[in-house]
Amino acid sequence: MFDSLLIANRGEIAVRVIRTARRMGLGTIAVYSDADADAMHVDEADRAVRIGRAPVADSYLNQDALLTAVIESGAEAVHPGYGFLSENPAFAAAVADAGATFVGPSPEAIRAMGSKIEAKRRVAAAGAPVVPGYTGGDQSATGLAVHAGEIGYPVLIKASMGGGGRGMRIVSRAEDFDAALAAAKREAAAAFGDDTVLLERYLVSPKHIEIQVLADTSGKTLSLFERDCSVQRRHQKVIEEAPAPGVDEPTRRAMGEAAIRAAQAVGYVGAGTVEFVVGDGGFYFLEMNTRLQVEHPVTEAVTGLDLVEWQLRIAAGEPLSLDAHDLAIDGHAVEARIYAENPRRNFLPSTGTLHRVSFPTTVRVDSGVRTGSEVSAHYDPMIAKVVAHGADRSRAVAILRAALHQIELAGVEHNVAWLGNILGHPEFTDGTYTTATVEESANVLAPPADPQAVAIAAVARVLGRRRGDPWSLGDGFQVNLPHEQVLRARRARDRLELRVVSEHDRFRVLDADTETVVGAARLDGHGRFQAIIEDRLVVARVLVVADEVFVIRDGATERLAFVEPDAGAFTDVVESGGRVVAPMPGQVVSVAVSEGDRVRAGQVLVVVEAMKMEHEVRAPGPGKVTAVRFVPGDRVAEGAELVSLDG
Repeated sequence: MFDSLLIANRGEIAVRVIRTARRMGLGTIAVYSDADADAMHVDEADRAVRIGRAPVADSYLNQDALLTAVIESGAEAVHPGYGFLSENPAFAAAVADAGATFVGPSPEAIRAMGSKIEAKRRVAAAGAPVVPGYTGGDQSATGLAVHAGEIGYPVLIKASMGGGGRGMRIVSRAEDFDAALAAAKREAAAAFGDDTVLLERYLVSPKHIEIQVLADTSGKTLSLFERDCSVQRRHQKVIEEAPAPGVDEPTRRAMGEAAIRAAQAVGYVGAGTVEFVVGDGGFYFLEMNTRLQVEHPVTEAVTGLDLVEWQLRIAAGEPLSLDAHDLAIDGHAVEARIYAENPRRNFLPSTGTLHRVSFPTTVRVDSGVRTGSEVSAHYDPMIAKVVAHGADRSRAVAILRAALHQIELAGVEHNVAWLGNILGHPEFTDGTYTTATVEESANVLAPPADPQAVAIAAVARVLGRRRGDPWSLGDGFQVNLPHEQVLRARRARDRLELRVVSEHDRFRVLDADTETVVGAARLDGHGRFQAIIEDRLVVARVLVVADEVFVIRDGATERLAFVEPDAGAFTDVVESGGRVVAPMPGQVVSVAVSEGDRVRAGQVLVVVEAMKMEHEVRAPGPGKVTAVRFVPGDRVAEGAELVSLDG
């Protein structure tokens, strides 16, 4: 076994690898960009090496900087984590050339399976079923459009390299193919440095099932059973579980055998995942991820194995001491991915400082953030993974739902409440969900606005002010009359005007539509708020940061920014008139209009890339373009005016 390990990654995966390596007695070396100088994974490691500026091209995708860190640190082995360069054969080869051990498969295996086109060819030759499609060398828009027509719509355009839903587009009509192809190729080139795509017949409502495999240098390959990863949005997994509900033993065995054949077809070594799509009465090979997966903890929970430990042991040349008859499924495990994103705004990523981070101790939590951490627009918006294990599926789901209710996050928008809604969805409860469930149930799953939380924020604002100088409160005090004051606030892009009336020991909070009575309200110095609302005791965590108030309860967070009535800045931060603004900080990828153009409602005006994803900014209504404020390549702040329209 080697003595020192460099983790060529960041965030929760770096923290997770470091902790196993430390338990095994290995010295650990972290790498970090300027944006991550104070990150959790840097503190967790024994040593840390700076590798460049915040953009990934200058740091975590900068092979020269990483190899310099390997050489200068004297690291004997490199763990690539997942994402970034984890499936880059050139990096794997360069690590070996630098005299260190790459913790993963050979460059040849990565190259074969990293290309979805080559992977499908090899797996089909090995006897595994594949999804019908086109994997040829013609990458012209005209040629690919012809092949799409032959396959039949809907078709899926998929980047040959990489994963995570990037470089993928579903096309339902021939007239939409060219635009979708251009966007997929552009996103693939930006994320993976290769814009090659393949086409597949799109199965409308399939299951996404994957098999975890483990292989040593002698060729011994084991299937560690399956995971169901069908809960997805934008082709990105958000909830995974093991074993997969509805998979019987014959199917489990057949898929496991197909996965082993696929891995052996490229001489695979280490931990990897073979993914299948299940539908139309069968299962079909989708792709192989030649690395550890985000969702690997659910397999660890039901098998009792530490997959990172086995990655390290295999990389050090140790043979697998396990056989198939040694493996069994123990209970059930479910994982939920927590992202900094806004489910009410089509999952737009959210950035900022995490003013509070608190996770329950009753479940496994893999995270790379803590209170004070910064969620940057430069990296993936995942905050944490929460994993529950129970004796059976219903118990595991119940444990996970309870854990989600106990999470406290403030500083960015997040999807915790949305995840809880998925766990309670009938199709999830009975295990019949598919990759289409989230999209089909979007209106049901989106957490509604919480008027009680708004009222709590307003009352907390008033109570906080009362602790100051009573002569400068500006609360409309009148002798022998109720105290009444008007509070103006922003919630995302919504403008709120709240009247707060203080009557003895209660408050009435009124907005345009509702009145909430808050009685016996108390806010202690630790942010614990309690009151009687609608004859029930309500308890919440309230965090006040400058003019922002965060109300946290049952895992959900309402965020209000209060604006003084005479500040003169309220309308400046709200989209108004013909201003079309950036929904998040990012980089302008393309501009589809010019000054003087007439546009229709919903037409794409600008594409902004943030957190590795492209986001289309569309016209709110018909009009004429009077100004275009940015060009491709420009970086923009959230709320920056991109295009001006004259209705």
